[in-house]
Amino acid sequence: MKIAISTDSGFVSAHFGRCPTYTIVDIQEGRVIFREEIPNPGHEPGFLPRYLSDRGVEAIIAGGMGPRAQGLFAEKSIQAIIGVQGPVDEVIEKFIRQELEAGQDLCDPGHQHEGTWGHEESPGEIEAGKPIEGTICVSAQGPDLDAEVDPNFGRAAYFLIVDPATLEFKSFENPHAEAGHGAGIQSAQFVAGLGVSAVLTGQVGPNARQVLDSAGIRVLAVERCRVRAAIAELIGK
Repeated sequence: MKIAISTDSGFVSAHFGRCPTYTIVDIQEGRVIFREEIPNPGHEPGFLPRYLSDRGVEAIIAGGMGPRAQGLFAEKSIQAIIGVQGPVDEVIEKFIRQELEAGQDLCDPGHQHEGTWGHEESPGEIEAGKPIEGTICVSAQGPDLDAEVDPNFGRAAYFLIVDPATLEFKSFENPHAEAGHGAGIQSAQFVAGLGVSAVLTGQVGPNARQVLDSAGIRVLAVERCRVRAAIAELIGK
């Protein structure tokens, strides 16, 4: 069976049509016999179902997809599995083991406002028995520790990956800051790929929070201040 996974930086993309690439996988007798990543050939109504059908794809996996697109894929006998999150490699393994489950459509505009935003810890709430281990990510308006914490996680200009014990850091421009749709989810996937244990930020939307939670990343809410001050509060200095 050949499947196509909407892909963004090694993670399942939130939207099947706006992803930068597709991971095409041919699975036979419970193992991958062929895999390639191809650039998105373009997002026009009806084009992708035809294009993927011509490549022999029988199922597409994505974070979200509109009902019209699902209908067009169905016309080509392509199963649409939506509401899927996580690293592409893990998704492939779950698919092979028949453990992959569809979830709630991440492109559903109504879903953006459902449920709660979740409870973010504050640095002062961290219990002595639950210390932060490893590096942390701080959403920032600039590329260094003297920048202001950016209160909008998904559209932060920069992500600073900081070792709180030494204050050594690396600065990454947020490649999804200007994304037209799904910036929070794509930013969360990007940060999850950096291997951090916690995020210091202002607000994280529910869909981005799901991505961070699934990656085991704690979310710590901070008021607007400089990155250096937020880290000092985190480590109690």
